[in-house]
Amino acid sequence: MGLAVLFSRGRAGIKAPLVMVEVHIANGLPCLNMVGLAETAVKESKDRVRGALLNSHFDFPAQRITVNLAPADLPKEGGRFDLAIALGILAASAQIPISKLNEYECIGELSLGGELRPIKGVLPIAIAAHKAHRKLILPKENMAEAALVKGIELIPASHLLEVCAYLNAQLSPQNSLEFILDVNTEPQVINPPCPDDLDFADVHGQYHVKRAFEIAAAGSHNLLLIGPPGTGKSMLAARLPSILPLLTEQQAQESAAIASISEQGLNVANWLKPPYRAPHHTASAIALVGGGSNPKPGEISLAHNGTLFLDELPEFDRKVLEVLREPLESGHITISRAARQVDFPARFQLVAAMNPCPCGYLGDLSGRCHCTSEQVSRYRAKVSGPLLDRIDMHLEVPRVAHDVLRKGATGGEETSATIRLRVIAARNIALARSGKANATLNAKEVNQYCVLSEASHQLLEKAMEKFGLSHRAYHRILKLSRTIADLANAKDISIQHLSEAISYRKLDRTL
Repeated sequence: MGLAVLFSRGRAGIKAPLVMVEVHIANGLPCLNMVGLAETAVKESKDRVRGALLNSHFDFPAQRITVNLAPADLPKEGGRFDLAIALGILAASAQIPISKLNEYECIGELSLGGELRPIKGVLPIAIAAHKAHRKLILPKENMAEAALVKGIELIPASHLLEVCAYLNAQLSPQNSLEFILDVNTEPQVINPPCPDDLDFADVHGQYHVKRAFEIAAAGSHNLLLIGPPGTGKSMLAARLPSILPLLTEQQAQESAAIASISEQGLNVANWLKPPYRAPHHTASAIALVGGGSNPKPGEISLAHNGTLFLDELPEFDRKVLEVLREPLESGHITISRAARQVDFPARFQLVAAMNPCPCGYLGDLSGRCHCTSEQVSRYRAKVSGPLLDRIDMHLEVPRVAHDVLRKGATGGEETSATIRLRVIAARNIALARSGKANATLNAKEVNQYCVLSEASHQLLEKAMEKFGLSHRAYHRILKLSRTIADLANAKDISIQHLSEAISYRKLDRTL
């Protein structure tokens, strides 16, 4: 008879709560009972563990085995507890030492042959294990992702026998660690300043639009592009990441943790690059904000610390778009279900594109548009006023003249690398002043850092009265003015900076 306790990690959103795997072996009829709110995949681990132990030439105790996954009120899912259960059975039956198991955390799914298979959501587990000052035993395929956490001690293995060889100290501690952990295996993290295949130099003309993208990148402002088909709206949006600053290590870990628990998983290459998400307009509300019976992150969370691009904005279901209003303000989304409540971060920069009318050619020089004013109003009304109010910049993207395209083919356009240097300089000014991008300033910080002269105040008051601007739009114009001033390396916001910020509220002037 024996009792063994090991540490593992569950999943609750992007958090990895501690799970104690308690294994008790007692006299009685041979059986293996599992308790602790284990879902089907966890309960099936008894068969995987039994096969893995027997095929690894260990003894499977012909006694009454009880496995408790504590805390009992935390739902357990997946095969991540297989390794901890197997080691618990071996420790409780005195086949491996039990004295120092509290120094480790174990995760990994077992095959019937004893091989360790990778699991999803390793990065949050590694972060939590590092904070708990414990070593992490994990599948070798998960090594690169877990190694993104600096300072953590990892013991990657490809088979149950390797883990047991290490724990049994059949080799010396140093050789045992080298036997399992290849010290030359480092995550290949590549951090280029911008993508090689997407560059603003590819965009000919549209200089005022490029200027707006530079401002949006510097202050992390939301942007709406309005123009006929084929004017380069999607092309411009796809190049926004090429001028954004790289993420800080903390931001990168937050974004990577979300990607780690998602269906697509995490690609450790370029992990410091801001994420870029572009869901199709047929996406459901759950796909956009997250959800499900077991809540998973949606597109807005996968775009955390990066960009969410919504092309053909009015084609999205209006109810889907309305769910964006709260996360655009708060920077997170709370998903409530009967069994649990999960909070996902969602601090993203929204870039959207739409046509000016149903046919798409309103105001185009071709004169192809025959939409009535009622049709135009109905089309634009698909995007609600409260959502538009949360977008800092409304920008018209006209068709580029043919001579500009022909001239641009010879080169000479400003590159993303050049623009990015100005963006980083302006962002650094904002970070030194308030510790955050200008778009995320709260009302108190706006009053402190976005001070206007008397003449500028009068201009803004006239604009509010003429265009019927809300108090939210008032603050967004101030924050936008602050970013424009930072790009000019100006200490104070001038009337020119404010005038440019007001000029970007196109839909306030036309609707």
